[in-house]
Amino acid sequence: MPRRSILSDSFGPLEVQVLEAVWAENGPATVRAIHDAFPQLAYTTLMTTLDRLHRKGVLERAKVGRAFAYAACLSRHEMELRLASRSIEGILGGYGRTALTPLLSCFVNAVSDRDRHLLDDLEEILRAKRAALRGDEL
Repeated sequence: MPRRSILSDSFGPLEVQVLEAVWAENGPATVRAIHDAFPQLAYTTLMTTLDRLHRKGVLERAKVGRAFAYAACLSRHEMELRLASRSIEGILGGYGRTALTPLLSCFVNAVSDRDRHLLDDLEEILRAKRAALRGDEL
């Protein structure tokens, strides 16, 4: 089974491919600049997808001559973090502390079953977060 990404959970397959192409440009990208990466697509389909991503707030655009140049508002890593945070906030939002204990236990079990080093990483993250909340310096 292919591994799903947080991007594919939030955007359609073509939108993810277009975002990847924009990130690969390392700067503002026009439809013409990335169209070669999508030989099966009509120019107008690519233009519509870029516009849709712009309307969703994922891409910013600026007029360059008669065309628009698009740039991602966030890096791929920043986008994944933001989407993950929103997902977690959605899960945590409606539950009290007692109801979340089983969820946290399941999470810790899943992390430790997958990779024991991740459990060490999680412990370090928790330690750093507690220190930050107390105002301590690490």
